[in-house]
Amino acid sequence: MVDIILKREISGRILDLGGGGEGVIGRIYGRAVTAIDIRQEELDEAPGNFERLCMDARRLDFPDTSFDAVTAFYFLMYLAPEDRPAVFAEAARVLRPGGRLHVWDAGYGSASPGPHLVELEIDAAGEPISTTYGVLGGGMELSSGELLRCAENAGLSPVSKARHGEHFYLIWEKT
Repeated sequence: MVDIILKREISGRILDLGGGGEGVIGRIYGRAVTAIDIRQEELDEAPGNFERLCMDARRLDFPDTSFDAVTAFYFLMYLAPEDRPAVFAEAARVLRPGGRLHVWDAGYGSASPGPHLVELEIDAAGEPISTTYGVLGGGMELSSGELLRCAENAGLSPVSKARHGEHFYLIWEKT
């Protein structure tokens, strides 16, 4: 079990990638958040008062420079490695200059033959959330190094990185 403390530190209009399910970012930032998820049922079950749109993060239906921040809270682990560059390119496209991409996730070497599970205790700006995220499938893996390369190729500049075991929190800025 990993403890994560999230405070209200992001400002402006926020696009939350994969924001269904627990709806962690939407629960913290409310109406400032537009959450997208490819699965409508994930959006429907997410608690909180924020906008929900069924959309593919590889092909965002927003104009360029639409958001002050883009977040991905334990979302990239669910994407096939070959889809991640497109997600970073789209995130960079919809960020305004000076906007930031925030990624919380956990690295793993394989999700086969058994699933890779991540158990979390989250303090979401004072609201406790206990959850488990999991992924299963051959060819599925994730590393912070891979994400750093995706961000660089999308034209994003690193701001900070924090690591706790396999878990990491990475921030990039669009210049």
